Amino acid sequence: MDNKVLIAKRIAQELKSGDLVNLGIGMPTLVASYLPKDLEVFFQSENGIIGMSMLPHPGLEDLDLTDAGGNPIGAVPGAAGFDSGFSFGLIRGGHLDVTVLGGLQVDERGYLANWMVPGKMVPGMGGAMDLVAGAKKVIVAMTHTAKGAPKIVKECSLPLTAERRVDLIVTEMAVIKPTADGLVLSEVAPGTSVEDVLAATEASLIVPDAVGEMKVAA
Repeated sequence: MDNKVLIAKRIAQELKSGDLVNLGIGMPTLVASYLPKDLEVFFQSENGIIGMSMLPHPGLEDLDLTDAGGNPIGAVPGAAGFDSGFSFGLIRGGHLDVTVLGGLQVDERGYLANWMVPGKMVPGMGGAMDLVAGAKKVIVAMTHTAKGAPKIVKECSLPLTAERRVDLIVTEMAVIKPTADGLVLSEVAPGTSVEDVLAATEASLIVPDAVGEMKVAA
């Protein structure tokens, strides 16, 4: 299974019916494709929509209907469009149940850095700071390493997105839960051992006596 698909499928299991969920740019947008069929989740994008869906078919693109990254999307019946001020009022007002964001690094405290790429020209953090500070639950979707270097580190070398501990980290290798005591290894991916995860992680991990296996549909 593709690593991004594995991550998206596992994160989809964290959502429940009635949730208002923001999906960040890139990998997080895949989560909408893998919801269990009995769930009714409302996806929000900070550029101004609730009721976002994946584009049903190629050829239905509308330049006025995009996600925050400018990619074409669909809209479910009854979807609502609004301006940026209203959108960020929802985010900053604490009305989002969940946000799923990509990550460049997460440190031992569970703090996220996800907006500055070394040596690259990037426009800035976008709404990430507001999302991490305002959402009730923050889930980080990212690969465990980048070019062999760990992304779960003792201390972030990149600027922090916000000084708030995220709630869950999901990679292609593991599910890790940041707590006040440290990063707890909750699950490992199929075919991955605890030792594999420890070797690919710079930060210290708390390893319970029993670590579950990540369950995702084929």
